[in-house]
Amino acid sequence: MIGRIPITDVSPVSLLGGELVPVKAIPDEAIMVSATVFREGHDALGVQVIVLDSSGVEIDRKRMVEIWPGSDRYQAEFTLPNTGDFAFFIESFDDPYATWHHDSEIKISANIDPELCCEIGSLIFEEAIGSSSNSLLTNALEALRNTSMAPANRFSIASSGDIRSYFYEKPTRRLVTKTDLFPIRVDRERALVGAWYEFFPRSEGATATTSGTFATATKRLTDVAEMGFDVLYLPPIHPIGQTFRKGADNSLQPSAHEPGVPWAIGNRDGGHDAINPELGTMKDFESFVSSARAVGLEIAIDFALQVSPDHPWVKLHPEWFNHRPDGTIAYAENPPKKYQDIYPINFDKDYKGILDEATRIIRLWVSKGVTIFRVDNPHTKPIHFWQELLGIIRAQNPDVIFLAEAFTRPPMMHALGKVGFHQSYTYFTWRTSKQELISYGNEVASETSAFFRPNFWVNTPDILPFHLQTGIPAMFALRAVLASTLSPSWGMYAGYELFEHEPLREGGEEYKNSEKYQIRIRDWNGAREKGHTLAPFIGTLNQIRKEHRALQRLRNLIFHNTGSDAIIAYSKKEGSDLILVVVNLDPTNPQETVVHWDMNALGIDSEKFAVTDLTDGTSFKWSRDTYIRLDPTGSHGKVAHIAHVNFG
Repeated sequence: MIGRIPITDVSPVSLLGGELVPVKAIPDEAIMVSATVFREGHDALGVQVIVLDSSGVEIDRKRMVEIWPGSDRYQAEFTLPNTGDFAFFIESFDDPYATWHHDSEIKISANIDPELCCEIGSLIFEEAIGSSSNSLLTNALEALRNTSMAPANRFSIASSGDIRSYFYEKPTRRLVTKTDLFPIRVDRERALVGAWYEFFPRSEGATATTSGTFATATKRLTDVAEMGFDVLYLPPIHPIGQTFRKGADNSLQPSAHEPGVPWAIGNRDGGHDAINPELGTMKDFESFVSSARAVGLEIAIDFALQVSPDHPWVKLHPEWFNHRPDGTIAYAENPPKKYQDIYPINFDKDYKGILDEATRIIRLWVSKGVTIFRVDNPHTKPIHFWQELLGIIRAQNPDVIFLAEAFTRPPMMHALGKVGFHQSYTYFTWRTSKQELISYGNEVASETSAFFRPNFWVNTPDILPFHLQTGIPAMFALRAVLASTLSPSWGMYAGYELFEHEPLREGGEEYKNSEKYQIRIRDWNGAREKGHTLAPFIGTLNQIRKEHRALQRLRNLIFHNTGSDAIIAYSKKEGSDLILVVVNLDPTNPQETVVHWDMNALGIDSEKFAVTDLTDGTSFKWSRDTYIRLDPTGSHGKVAHIAHVNFG
């Protein structure tokens, strides 16, 4: 039902199936609330947003301001101090002082009912004073009643700056109208902010005849940390099935020594709760996690609810799988692709049993020090299952984070965010043109940010994007700049820094000699010695991100006009921290243009301003219309400016 003073189109709001679900936030993240508020006639109204803690106790109240006169659109910004569940609602009200001030200012100067204006004002001040003693209001009331003074003088006293400020902060509120409560969930910072790196432990420290282990992979942790990454993500670390095991490049005739696909989980050594013996023991894994934590890395592991034909569940719980008419279990398919080494799960036969087992598995790995789970193909499982499972885990372990690996249709990706996934993979991987990047950047920063947190991955073991297949180092550099500065979270799969780019076949997006099917030995030290690595530049990008809070936020992204489709420009601002990014999207040619900065959006009121390029320390004087030239060619090629504005 519409209230006395209508409040409509509230934002941010997150709905799933017609029900409110929590808006996403982290501590100290600015939350901009807006609503359309209007009323009949010409009397003034006021709007406030009220913030409540999980107990329903008011912890903040802010006056909302009209975005521009006549828009009827009001907004205010607040932050929340810690993790937990919160809520907000909006109140609209009749503002008698604002109405009186507006009308009396006009009437008294025109000598229209000046005494009546003063009398109406005195009644408003009486109501505001009530039973309290406020000398500021009392003195104004006495002035309004003092008929020996001219009405204009009496009005002047009752409309001083202090008086107006008082009524703005503590308005007399009549005809109060309230919205429903809108929930907010504040997660820890890593839910929004982080740099992710993925490697296969079996490849780290491997030789031509032996697999890498957790012990040998531990030696690589320092390199990952020195590149500035926060999260190290490991593909499945469980025993791998033998039946229909895949060989190199997805071959159906593997040799006896091929290691198999880690996502084909389970054999006689165990399932989702076991460690692949080739990697070591559970104790070795715990030591690996501890070593990672010592260098500032959180470990994320894969949670893939699927099994190989050899998984213990196949015998213990045959009802968990789909059966063909001949009684055999159906393997996974995505026609024309066949995954004979994997059985998908049927959640409708024993839902509670599957939920209980999934809960047990997650809790087991949390007890081993895992704080983040990258969930494989969550879009192929029921939405309500994730809502229930993630709710159970959150109740006991609210700091555990879940990343949805869901390159699928937007409604499903968005629904996964609404039911509890903290982050998601995105379409950034395929967005390359200036207009595509602007459109998608605006979508994730503004349109879906209430319920969908993006993690921009430049590549994955499954995806070698077409634009990387040329192997041009400048393309790898510019994509890393875009991913790490457009989104608070970004990710990179090992080998990217070595410019790995050979596709399995022309027109496809799979890596040749894919690490999914075989161990891949890389010469990290040799690449470093030859300077054939992007690692130092990646380290610079991640260091910039750590030092500048503006790059750790999502909703502050603003694009600016440029005169070239080959150059994109955008800004991020948090308080006094203002970052300007200009990227040449053409990796093979120098490009030049004029960037037209929106000075109002930047909060800069001078014609010229000083900036420092954080990638190389150079300083510039820029202006509203700034000429930019970026040349990615040569040994000192430059693909981007990441400039910090020096407010001085």
